Amino acid sequence: MTSSPRSPGGGACAPEDPGSLSVALVAEGAGPLAAPGTGGRTPPVLQLAEALAERGHRVTVYARRTDPGLPDRTTPREGVEVHQVTAGPPEPLPRNELLPHLGEFGRRLARIWRVRPPDVVHSHCWMSGLASLRTVRELGLPLLHTCRALGTAARRHPPRTGTDPLGHLAQGTPEHLAHETEVGLGCDHALASCRDEAVELVRLGIPGDKISVVPCGVDTALFTPHGPAAPPGTGRGRLLQLGGIGPHRGTEVSLAALARLPGTELLVVGGPRPDRLDADAEVRRLRRIAADAGVADRLRFLGRVPHREVPALLRGADVVVCPGDHEPLGRAALEAMACGRPVVASAVGGHLDTVADPGTGRLVPPRDPDALARAVHELLADHVARAACGAAGRRRVLRRYGWARVAAVTETAYCVVLDAQYAAARTMPAP
Repeated sequence: MTSSPRSPGGGACAPEDPGSLSVALVAEGAGPLAAPGTGGRTPPVLQLAEALAERGHRVTVYARRTDPGLPDRTTPREGVEVHQVTAGPPEPLPRNELLPHLGEFGRRLARIWRVRPPDVVHSHCWMSGLASLRTVRELGLPLLHTCRALGTAARRHPPRTGTDPLGHLAQGTPEHLAHETEVGLGCDHALASCRDEAVELVRLGIPGDKISVVPCGVDTALFTPHGPAAPPGTGRGRLLQLGGIGPHRGTEVSLAALARLPGTELLVVGGPRPDRLDADAEVRRLRRIAADAGVADRLRFLGRVPHREVPALLRGADVVVCPGDHEPLGRAALEAMACGRPVVASAVGGHLDTVADPGTGRLVPPRDPDALARAVHELLADHVARAACGAAGRRRVLRRYGWARVAAVTETAYCVVLDAQYAAARTMPAP
């Protein structure tokens, strides 16, 4: 019988100074976003690094160089260093072209860590895990791995529009699954973003007792109910969908639900830059669907919005809809809840953990516009319920999903691995 995934337990870390670990966060895909001053959304790996530094740890983020103009090392804040590692051409590459360069990425990490070994290595996503695994085996370093975009889930949810922004390796091919399983079995501890993802890892054969659920965090200082809000609309209610328009985002479901909600408007945030919306094939397709449904005049695509402008848009919405049919993180729902907005989300993946129904919003079956419309209508018709859901959502985020809390849980997972390593070393016979 397979043991169940658990939250990390307590325990004192083995290093002499347990209050200050040297942590290597490996995220080959962070690229230029991990450099300060680049604008846009701060990658979760850098937000985690900053939160770990707040707890007194020394953190280095290792990203594959995708811009030759970036400096080798930058320090976005005290205790955090970002190291751009050259592996392959210094330019963005599709996922299916990165695999041949992972060996070089790992060898360069090995050179660095031989001179300055970290106490713990923490890789993010399977390609970073693959490069890290072969290196930590050589150097005898402990490895924790955060699993995201799992191939088993991608296989169940193939793109419906023919697009594949991550390349063929993201669709759950046997090659992808084999590498993902290798990393999951080979690391010392696997971190899943939600319970649903932990179940996927168990299905891959990873023992449940080496899996912990550590959610993605949210910036609760940026995403807050207090502050400017986008001007209200003129209709009966404003819905906002955040997080992009690509496969699995459920925009078609939102449009079908909108047709069942007379007078309600829908704002869609994400996708291409605003000046490229008219040329985008997916936007044009969705606009045709909206026209056929008779809701084109109540639909606005805002495109890619600067991250710091998103909270005002959320605060200006009556209800935030998250209708995706595959959502491992549920970050859009968390950001909406942090801004005190009620959420109607599909009952999948991370939403099952983050959205409390009926406390903070409603969970509805995926790909069901009738259910989505009913839940939205119920909230639009009840101002008191909307306010109660919004307040409860903010409390839930503060209690569970702030980066300080996520860093504390991550630190505890580090200590579990380091304690086990320390105990094993003490029981080894003397040479």
